[in-house]
Amino acid sequence: MQQFFLFVDKVSTKLGQLFSWLIMALTLLITWEVFSRYVLDHPHPWAFDVMIMMYGSMFMMAGAYTLSKNGHVRGDVLYGFFPPRLQAGLDLALYLLFFMPGVIALAWAGYGYASESWAIKEISNITSDGPPIYPFKTIIPIAGAMLLIQGVVEILRCIVCLQTGAWPLRAEDVEEVDVEKLKDMVHVKDEDIAKLDALVVGQGGDHK
Repeated sequence: MQQFFLFVDKVSTKLGQLFSWLIMALTLLITWEVFSRYVLDHPHPWAFDVMIMMYGSMFMMAGAYTLSKNGHVRGDVLYGFFPPRLQAGLDLALYLLFFMPGVIALAWAGYGYASESWAIKEISNITSDGPPIYPFKTIIPIAGAMLLIQGVVEILRCIVCLQTGAWPLRAEDVEEVDVEKLKDMVHVKDEDIAKLDALVVGQGGDHK
């Protein structure tokens, strides 16, 4: 079961990392368009549409990646103090009541939008020379399906935690700085920090 969890986490991570490169492409496109518009006096009517589609694709494909890292925003003022089993029970209820119905609706509706868009070879009507939209709309059901698969894994994680009392492991990736881990890495103790603070305060008082 743990290997299955980590496999799905890895797939979500790889897809999220792949689509994250769109931020580089988007930055380059915006830079070029600004230069082309204001320096060369040669704007491209399709650029704005492409920027929106690139950002939208990156945003949607980051959903499963963020969920695999347990990185979605939650009001954890009290949640963080709950024992693992209580956390798992709350998460399980929320996944079943709200998350799964919403994501299933997203994937189903997205499939309809994408199929209709491919049938008519839809193009953007924001400008007179708009780019094709159907490749972009294809991202919607794909993102919904990946989010649905990752959601099933999260539900199974909740069930395992309810049974064992501990959360299953997750695949490691880029994380925020953990102060306690950093202290261990550089072999710094709280007592050393307190002594340094006292020394700084003492020197500050001597200069007054």
